[in-house]
Amino acid sequence: MLTLFHTDGCHLCEQAWALVEEAGLATTTRQCDIMDDEQWLAAYRVRIPVLRDEAGRELGWSFTLVELKSWAARQG
Repeated sequence: MLTLFHTDGCHLCEQAWALVEEAGLATTTRQCDIMDDEQWLAAYRVRIPVLRDEAGRELGWSFTLVELKSWAARQG
């Protein structure tokens, strides 16, 4: 499972989600709005969008479709 940290109205977050969908990862990615949690807000306020895997590895914006697929392939 991947997590995309984002917030509403963030155009970069929308672009990142579009890449997640294009990479075929949408069904295994949950979206977490950083405004819903103080720790998320503190950690990601100026860094979103950020993808995180279950091992805690992060892929920060900006990334391409190729970079996303390569990063996801190295999971676990």
